[in-house]
Amino acid sequence: MRRFRATKIVATLGPVSSDTASIEALFNAGADVFRVNFSHGTREEQAKRIRAIRSVERKTGRPIAILGDLQGPKLRIGAMPKDGAPLEPGAHLRLDLSSEPGNQKRAPLPHPEIFRALEGERARRKGNIDLLLDDGRIRLHVTRCGPDFCDTEVVVGGVLASNKGVNLPNVLLPISALTRKDRTDLDFALDNAVDWIGLSFVQRAEDVAEARRLVRDRAGVLAKIEKPAAIEHLTEILDYAQAVMVARGDLGVECPPESVPPMQKEIVRRARAAGRPVVVATQMLESMVNAPVPTRAEASDVATAVYDGADAVMLSAETAVGKYAIEAVSIMDRIIKSVESDRSYRAIMDAIHAKPEETLADAITAAARQVGETLHVAAIVTYTTSGTTALRAARERPTSPILCLATKRETARKLVLAWGVHPVVARDAEGFDDMVKKACDWAVHEAFAKKGDRLAITAGIPFGTAGATNVLHIALVH
Repeated sequence: MRRFRATKIVATLGPVSSDTASIEALFNAGADVFRVNFSHGTREEQAKRIRAIRSVERKTGRPIAILGDLQGPKLRIGAMPKDGAPLEPGAHLRLDLSSEPGNQKRAPLPHPEIFRALEGERARRKGNIDLLLDDGRIRLHVTRCGPDFCDTEVVVGGVLASNKGVNLPNVLLPISALTRKDRTDLDFALDNAVDWIGLSFVQRAEDVAEARRLVRDRAGVLAKIEKPAAIEHLTEILDYAQAVMVARGDLGVECPPESVPPMQKEIVRRARAAGRPVVVATQMLESMVNAPVPTRAEASDVATAVYDGADAVMLSAETAVGKYAIEAVSIMDRIIKSVESDRSYRAIMDAIHAKPEETLADAITAAARQVGETLHVAAIVTYTTSGTTALRAARERPTSPILCLATKRETARKLVLAWGVHPVVARDAEGFDDMVKKACDWAVHEAFAKKGDRLAITAGIPFGTAGATNVLHIALVH
């Protein structure tokens, strides 16, 4: 099944989309990658979803990628009165480590690492630190703090209930991105052959490096950029992460709303330059949780991410709990196709090509794009073992589709996330003539080419050598 678009769709599974029939319907509507969210559901439910995805994969004969999204550390207020505590602007509220239920004067915050970070940050900044509670609905200004407390003044009030989240904009917290729960979820995900691991609460490159050490080569690590601190360290994070996500939910809580769109563009631009797949996520078609059509603003939001050159756009609640999950995928598919058929889309892609690195592999891949455009090839065919060759081709954003012949099923599944890549599992070429024959046969079989069409083929000789792209050949399909 060939998708006639380059940008991919990630669909989150949940209560309304857990059985095989629902997942197959989402796939047929256009979903390429399925997200299994470890913040919700039991192990049995997650295992059932993964088995259902693999069942659809076998039935359709197409590689399907699974993103296992780890919850990450959740910073929350402790117990409050049953009906919550009303906080008025100008009032004073102490946060402390006591386990006693809170009130209008104090609230329990069972995270000593927060107080340590606030002490250091307040000394560095000489004050001017705010805390956000309940997804930013309540704002507190820190007036004094110590190792086990902080005194605050309420800037934006509201009713503070138990277990509401806490955000600290622009404060680097001395905690790992992997909690004890995340580590057990990670083992479960890897044992069930998940293809990508979504790493939440990334603040620095060391967070990603820690995950890479645990994952090894069993999956790709996707760093979720949801804190301002991560953007400050984005270059280093991109050195370690194999993909990134613009997680606009928490990013929108910790940053002013007007700053999120330029941040999104910056993250996408830099990820593309680094050759890392980049996903734009959160509230893309949010109204379709309850409505059969999106707002025009939501359609424009999806289109903007596509115009920016994102590898994938993601649906969350729309497909996990929404009433119109299939319709949400279908309209997202149509929006992407509409944008990619727009002449200005091609002009934008051509205007922001990343400069190739001074390596033979990058030179060959850039040449494949240029030759492909000059000769109007039906497809660029890449041979790959690790996936590196196909990702180089995707970074070029060519006008021709990328047919990737991957020798490993695991590699083919991971490459589903990448822009424009149509992966298939194929045996490696046994010689030059076999390389050309396999490329032509697969291009015809997958409906990319017909007799008389040209193909641009990139490969590495000797065959089977990971990352050794050193051949560009133009073939005529017979």
